[in-house]
Amino acid sequence: MSTYRRNLFAVTSASFIGFMGFTLVMPFLPLYFHQLGVSDVGEAALWSGLCLGVTPALTALLSPLWGRLADRFGRKIMVERSLVSFIIVMGAMAFVTRAWHVFALRAIQGLFAGYGALTLTMAADSAPKGKMAQAIGTVQTAQRLGPALGPVFGGTIAALVGLRRAFLVASACYLAAAIVVLVLYQEQAHHSTAEERGDAGASVTFRSVLAFENFLLMMAVIFGLQFVDRSFGPILPLYVGVLGTTPAGIPLLSGTLFSIAAGAGAVGHHYCAALMKRLTATSVIARACAVAAAGAVIYVIARDVRLLFLATPLFGVAMGAGMTAAYTAAGSVIPASARGAGFGLLTTASLIGLALSPIVSGVLGATSIRAVFALDVIALVVLGIVVHRMGGRGADAGGTPFADRDVASTEEPVLGESV
Repeated sequence: MSTYRRNLFAVTSASFIGFMGFTLVMPFLPLYFHQLGVSDVGEAALWSGLCLGVTPALTALLSPLWGRLADRFGRKIMVERSLVSFIIVMGAMAFVTRAWHVFALRAIQGLFAGYGALTLTMAADSAPKGKMAQAIGTVQTAQRLGPALGPVFGGTIAALVGLRRAFLVASACYLAAAIVVLVLYQEQAHHSTAEERGDAGASVTFRSVLAFENFLLMMAVIFGLQFVDRSFGPILPLYVGVLGTTPAGIPLLSGTLFSIAAGAGAVGHHYCAALMKRLTATSVIARACAVAAAGAVIYVIARDVRLLFLATPLFGVAMGAGMTAAYTAAGSVIPASARGAGFGLLTTASLIGLALSPIVSGVLGATSIRAVFALDVIALVVLGIVVHRMGGRGADAGGTPFADRDVASTEEPVLGESV
């Protein structure tokens, strides 16, 4: 097995196991609070919201820092650090006795999280020329499928051994992920020591990363796509009910739609590499926005829940392809010595979209659920137009468009020139 395939298998497996391990228990957090003595439904919902929100909030703040440290000291050790923290925190959650204990542990988890962004960086580092989109798409597929399967396994495990012991199973998942990375992943030579990196890596700053060609545009794309993608969560079950589904059938139909969306997103991640062999990254993103907008339009005009089963796979595939294209396009302009910081910033943009979207859709949905999907259509159309116009400027100026360069130049750019 080549080093590339071995490394890709390691980070893909670790991503799948880790993301699945997380969703083994987190969807059942409100039930856990009941076991901890929180009997009021509203109070349990409040604790659940706080605990689910604090980790991504802290991760968004610290992800660029962990990425920068990974550029200096190596990706592998940073991923191992994050996974070990999850082993400890998830195991500790099995022994808590108060609701605030869970919140405190989730806050600690946020301080040390960030392995998701680093596994994307590691996949990009290991990819040979022309394979970056495939590598990133493969890892993102695992990151989609893990959460899609986790709740199913988690519900079964909780029924067999109880919620407390389910946290120990989740901890064991992270242990398995850490072992896979430790044994199989081979660190690239240019990340091993400061001497080997030389002065170029030391001169990288967040400001210089943001100045790379169209990097800010791709951050905006990732934020926008994540914002739209996550807007469905708080309102989809309500919308299924509005379209005439009986109360007893709402959980099954909405759960099926969520699973279809996750599966379709995984398909989009997987096949993005094939699209980028024929199209530039900006073209893939613009077309993905158009297709996703068409899916959202069907949601707006739907009068029967059956139309959602047509719109959801269309929407999901487009969102997956667009997201992989954006990460690949951004990764292609970042030198290897700065990819940790770069992918950390991209993850921050994604997590901000993840945090803001449910709030906005919840507030807007209180007035009109269809207005949420209408906002999604507008956002996708605007995003597609902006990417189409701004992403191609290099070609108009006699340069190259923001295309599937798929791997950064072997010559590192002068980091201060465009600041």
